[in-house]
Amino acid sequence: MKNISAITTDYKSNHKDICKVRFKVFVDEQNVPEELEIDGFDDEATHILILSDDKAIGTGRILADGHIGRVAVLKEFRGQGMGKLIMKKLINWAQDNKLETLWLSSQWHARGFYIDLGFTCTGDMFEEAGIDHIKMIRKL
Repeated sequence: MKNISAITTDYKSNHKDICKVRFKVFVDEQNVPEELEIDGFDDEATHILILSDDKAIGTGRILADGHIGRVAVLKEFRGQGMGKLIMKKLINWAQDNKLETLWLSSQWHARGFYIDLGFTCTGDMFEEAGIDHIKMIRKL
């Protein structure tokens, strides 16, 4: 494992690195349309950026209402705890900001990852960008 660091940042300061990771994962790998990936909420979100020797390898964001989204880790760094690191940083931010409930739309295949972090499924499965999702919540 290289030198891993996690920074809490805003979109304006690190949008190139944030977009590089998200586009590689969502647009290139998962075929999410570019216009759906950029949704207009980035400027108001708090972002986590994971760096390996100063190279962006993972990201995620949280909005003031507790909505977590755009959690992405480059393929070659998956299975090494990077996603959990992103989520722990987002959860810590939420706790520091006195949020009571976190929510997210998990891709169906990834729901076990979020269950391990204390989230529970709510509602029915739905499709977004051609991918099955489920809404999940966690009380803090």
